[in-house]
Amino acid sequence: MKRLTQRCVATVALGATAALALSACGSGGSSSSGSSESASAKGDGTITAAVAYENDNFNPISASSALVLGANWHVMEGLYELDMTDFKPYKALAAEDEPTKISDTEYEVKLREGAKYSDGNEVKAADLVNSFEKNTAEGGLYGPMLSFIESMSAKDDQTVSIKLKYPFAALKERLSLVKAFPASATDDDLIHPIGSGPYKYDKIDKSAVDFSKNENYNGDREAKTAKMHWDVIKDDTARSTAVQSGTAQVMEAVPAAMKNTVESGGAKVESVQGFGLPFLMFNTKKAPFDNEKVRQAFFYAIDVDKLIKNAMSGEATAATSFLPENHPNYHKAKNVYTHDADKAKSLLSEAGVSGLSITLLTTDHPWITALAPQIKNDLDAIGINTTIKSEASASLYANNTDVDNPTFDVVLAPGDPSVFGNDPDLLLNWWYGDGTWTQKRTQWKDSEGFTKLHELMQTAVTSTGDTQQQAWNDAFDLLSEQVPLYPLFHKTVATAYFGDQLTNFKPISTTGLYFLGVGSTK
Repeated sequence: MKRLTQRCVATVALGATAALALSACGSGGSSSSGSSESASAKGDGTITAAVAYENDNFNPISASSALVLGANWHVMEGLYELDMTDFKPYKALAAEDEPTKISDTEYEVKLREGAKYSDGNEVKAADLVNSFEKNTAEGGLYGPMLSFIESMSAKDDQTVSIKLKYPFAALKERLSLVKAFPASATDDDLIHPIGSGPYKYDKIDKSAVDFSKNENYNGDREAKTAKMHWDVIKDDTARSTAVQSGTAQVMEAVPAAMKNTVESGGAKVESVQGFGLPFLMFNTKKAPFDNEKVRQAFFYAIDVDKLIKNAMSGEATAATSFLPENHPNYHKAKNVYTHDADKAKSLLSEAGVSGLSITLLTTDHPWITALAPQIKNDLDAIGINTTIKSEASASLYANNTDVDNPTFDVVLAPGDPSVFGNDPDLLLNWWYGDGTWTQKRTQWKDSEGFTKLHELMQTAVTSTGDTQQQAWNDAFDLLSEQVPLYPLFHKTVATAYFGDQLTNFKPISTTGLYFLGVGSTK
């Protein structure tokens, strides 16, 4: 039976950024989810939203900002895109539902006929090639997530040729990272980009984003409203007031403590189980954290159910694997960390560790700092003398982990790479790929566990069916034993909305708001 500690009611995402969300109430979601089917949308209507994150540079190259990613879903297109309500890929700029397979490692994708940017210029294959090359340049955030692609080239103006390093099962899903924009666009142009999607940007600043319908769009997901207006309101109280007063039809990131206030204005608050999580990360080259038994002891020591109840108002599910239980590739891990102080003490004893004192570094996200006191108490209770030190994410990583020969002990921080997609390889590669997280932060790259994990991941991405799932299962089991970085729980994502003012709206499980196919009665 699933260990669902969240209430199957409403509610939203505290999401991911570069420092770095599957369906509500179990695996199927609620039949009442979504906005009113009887509401009548106006073709000249406007969608109004209160968003929680700020940014005024909307460059799609390696975008990771919560606001930018969410906004660009509506304006920019790849060959294929993900429907963020269920993460299923669909053809966007591609003319066909599937790439044309030339061989196991060669594909061609034709662009849809007549595809144009919002300025009226034609989308060309060379634009996608240019985007791919910029996204995979050295140091690019998306490079590791696209590393299975050997090259991308323009066969002609309407055909993209793709060569893979090896067969890769999630090609369509991953191509959604490569957004089309004119190859001639400069970095300055891309701050406020033009795209070929259903909407276009009218105005972008730090207080609001204005969109209007892209009249040149000829794809399958035409804008259902004439305009969208997103107010950027970082303050939880002010954002809640916006939806309570009816200024906004939709609000992201509803704090659990403000749910009743928001609902008092007539809005519905709905929670969707997501991937977003807090993790413990260890310096695995520093004794005694180089011993997996010591790392395991931390997870047995922490009363996660109590954390969820007291610090998260029940809006989370205790981790029973790297993936949340409603993920289609979920597998209950070999090690499930229920609170067991005696087990934690025993593991420390087996590792020959006593009198351990640590500094628990945490980011300064409010919900993370709210977890830290109880974690300290739980660790103190098994003999680990714990001091808490909180820093902004940027300084925490820059000053403590992303340095030569890091000396930190343990980090408590949030993450949610599901803003990019939810295939297991992508989610695993974010933290356990051959990049900053393993080379610098966990110091885990050269370990036997790292090597074995990557063998399993390679088997999975080049396989299908039962063989693929078994490789994922083995990977999740291995991580539950090694725990160089591992979740405590997976959060729910809470969104408030007026169902009688919107058609076909569905809250999503990750940071951002998704309005493709959504109409407004106002």
